[in-house]
Amino acid sequence: MAAAIPGLTGERRSVRAAVLGSPIGHSLSPVLHAAAYAALGLTWWRYEAIECDAAGLPALLDRCGPDWAGLSLTMPLKRAVLPLLDRLEPLAMEVGAANTVLFAAEQRLGYNTDVPGMVRALADRGVGREAHAGPALILGGGATARAALAAVRDLGERSVTVAARDRGRTADLFAAADRLGVTVTLLPLDAASLPTARLVVSTVPAQASDLVAEIFAGLALPPEAVFDVVYHPWPTPLAEAAAAAGVPVVSGLDLLVQQAALQVELRTGRPAPLAEMRRAAQAELSRRAG
Repeated sequence: MAAAIPGLTGERRSVRAAVLGSPIGHSLSPVLHAAAYAALGLTWWRYEAIECDAAGLPALLDRCGPDWAGLSLTMPLKRAVLPLLDRLEPLAMEVGAANTVLFAAEQRLGYNTDVPGMVRALADRGVGREAHAGPALILGGGATARAALAAVRDLGERSVTVAARDRGRTADLFAAADRLGVTVTLLPLDAASLPTARLVVSTVPAQASDLVAEIFAGLALPPEAVFDVVYHPWPTPLAEAAAAAGVPVVSGLDLLVQQAALQVELRTGRPAPLAEMRRAAQAELSRRAG
């Protein structure tokens, strides 16, 4: 449910929103949100990127006045924000992360749009509850892997294999799995063999792309879909290997657009202009590459 945001009922005073994180200079969120607000005719809305770490988050939240609609959060703030919120949606509680804050009725409301963004991105490639049946393999054990666990749960899968580089950093993953009602089998990311899965979700950074492509090549049977959360550089070695095998690929850009679209819808109560947002993001990535 969208919050009662100033500027949607005849007012034309400036409305502010921002993405917070550290580092934040690479973020595509300002491009995506600016394109959305322009397409919706909300020309008095402003969206910016603000460098902010966990230590600076409480003070920054305190400075957000009535002209603020909300915030988008990236690392390392998705977990740090939880105790600073007045209300948290159940999904964000289950995952243990909120990437969206709305300011409404003098309250801070926390949401997670990463999970439904993943589900929407997969559905666009034909991977939905009706089409998906069978095991899933998640590569990586961090915050994005927790969101992937929830997305896979929403597809109807209750048992997931996770391949992670550092078992000692998976406590939050297992805690989220318990809250989500998902059973996790943990294996090393460099295991000699990994089980074949209908869906492979890679949440590891671009630096590990070569290793992940090798893992894909070592699967006895190709999956029905591959989801690589990296969006730059693109295509990743994993995406190239999957495409060469004729496997549908969902990209990090697909996720980025969908989760941002959900944030726009939460803030404005209007359908997000997905095509305009995607075009703007692709143009910005092309500019950076050039």
